[in-house]
Amino acid sequence: MRKAVCPGSFDPVTNGHLDIISRTSALFDEVVVAIGVNKAKASARLFSAEERIAMLEQACAPFGNVTVAGFEGLLTSFCEENGIKAIVKGLRAVSDFDYELQMAQMNSSLVDVETIFIPTSPEYSFLASSLVKEVATFGGDVSRLVPEFVLARLTERLAEKRSAAPGA
Repeated sequence: MRKAVCPGSFDPVTNGHLDIISRTSALFDEVVVAIGVNKAKASARLFSAEERIAMLEQACAPFGNVTVAGFEGLLTSFCEENGIKAIVKGLRAVSDFDYELQMAQMNSSLVDVETIFIPTSPEYSFLASSLVKEVATFGGDVSRLVPEFVLARLTERLAEKRSAAPGA
């Protein structure tokens, strides 16, 4: 059985993420979408690990061979523990490749795992969760960039943050 992992923070999941996950699910028998749970960075995240997992489970429901899991520590340890031999990463630009190539080489030096790069579809080549959050924070329309239910959660969370801000 060919098994791959699509790792990330997914804060929040975007249509660009789902494009890569969908295309990966067509190439592998089983795909695990792995959400890095870094407790040290928890306060910097807009959504908790549990919320990100729930959103990804809903977003990935149409893909029968995709599951979602959280992990702490090294991705390579997660791969070893779950019998995963392929890491799939989406590339938006040459700058992504420079970083991801180093990560791929480091990962393969640690365990028997290959990294496969999939170029993003052109309509998502600019898309990043951080940009979605920034644009949405300032009232920009991100409805074409995330699933509808993610947009609702994002809008709700940003409203909560604004009302909790000092002087709000």
